[in-house]
Amino acid sequence: MSLDIALHHAFGTFELDLSFSQSDKGVTALFGPSGAGKSLTINMIAGLETPLSGHISLNNRVLFSTRDRINIPSYKRRIGYVFQDARLFPHKTIKQNLLFGAKRTFPRPSHTEIEDVIAMLDIEHLLDRFPSKLSGGEKQRVAIGRALLRQPDLLLLDEPLSALDHRRQHDILCHLETIKADSKIPILLVTHSMDEVSRLADDVILLKDGKLAAQGSVYDITSRIDLLALTGQFDAASTLNGIVKAHLPAQGMSLINLEGNKIYVPQLDKPLGSMVRIRIKSRDVMLSKNSPTDISANNILPVTIQDHKQSDQMHVDVQLRLNRQIFLSQITTKSWDRLNLQEGMSLYAVLKSVQLL
Repeated sequence: MSLDIALHHAFGTFELDLSFSQSDKGVTALFGPSGAGKSLTINMIAGLETPLSGHISLNNRVLFSTRDRINIPSYKRRIGYVFQDARLFPHKTIKQNLLFGAKRTFPRPSHTEIEDVIAMLDIEHLLDRFPSKLSGGEKQRVAIGRALLRQPDLLLLDEPLSALDHRRQHDILCHLETIKADSKIPILLVTHSMDEVSRLADDVILLKDGKLAAQGSVYDITSRIDLLALTGQFDAASTLNGIVKAHLPAQGMSLINLEGNKIYVPQLDKPLGSMVRIRIKSRDVMLSKNSPTDISANNILPVTIQDHKQSDQMHVDVQLRLNRQIFLSQITTKSWDRLNLQEGMSLYAVLKSVQLL
């Protein structure tokens, strides 16, 4: 494991009592409602806050331990941190901001490594400017570059997209996907957005009131009925993975293999055999006892009802199994009763829309 923590902290009426381990690769999302303790947790990991008790280790190196009286200063922890508001030095140029991170690192990144980060984030044209002349998205790209040039063992991202408009959010997400694919640095991402979780995260740590509510893969967490109150009852959506099977340019579509079933999506610019993530909103899944014919929906899947839960007086959340993968549907209580649905029943899921991530 890359990161292992057990923390206890309290102030006022809030108490944080949290233990978890994070893999040494990929993106782990720290998710939960406001006030759950997400930012406090990563501030303690970074060394910006000191817990009352506990321990923090990264790659088997102890960063904090009350038992052993260890508290490594933040600048010696080899952790990169990207804040919500970038926090660039206003009196330094962008190049100077980037090199500030590199100068505090040993061994220092080579000229080639610095150039690679600049190219990856597409910020070469910004190097001689000052932060006041940059857009919010440009500032965040520079902040990410500065954090990467510290050559960290862990990259912390504290809601890096929340202050940006939709277009700039998309831009930063694309860069984060590149970092995830090209870098071996594990990332711990704090976010309020399940869209970001579904698109970026491999694993999810779910917090509630300073405690660990659940931990698992993004596929597991987004398909659990018992967690909908935390992951989003109204906007519930499941994350699945499929493989690009064919491109159909005459129809402007691509064909995805999803557990041996066909899913049609808008045409992709991806090679055959590529793995893709699919997000399905529970409100976009209709259920039918018989295989529907003569309908406009292209995507119909044979599924089994695994579980269900009354979400409110009007709605029922239904957990559906498609071979090895699980996703959710939300239907009305009236429909559940009218169709006489039961757990274990085989039926068909009609997908009104599918979102590619």
